[in-house]
Amino acid sequence: MAVPSKKKAQAVGTPEAVNWPFGKKNYIWFGVALGVMIIGYILLGTGDITLAPLLLVIAYCVLIPVAILVKGRPDTAPSANQ
Repeated sequence: MAVPSKKKAQAVGTPEAVNWPFGKKNYIWFGVALGVMIIGYILLGTGDITLAPLLLVIAYCVLIPVAILVKGRPDTAPSANQ
């Protein structure tokens, strides 16, 4: 039977221990990318072979990397509890 470490037990119970790297801006960019992908796949299904691949390439190669790399929220100072 393994005994959990105190650090892990504290991290689970405190909400400030969860540091999610994405903010509101990131989710907006992901939503835009998802919308462009959906439109691209719908156009691909209807037989459009010019605009559909262009939209899909833009979504996968531009919008998703932008959504990952954009700063969603400013870096916060470490809390005193850590």
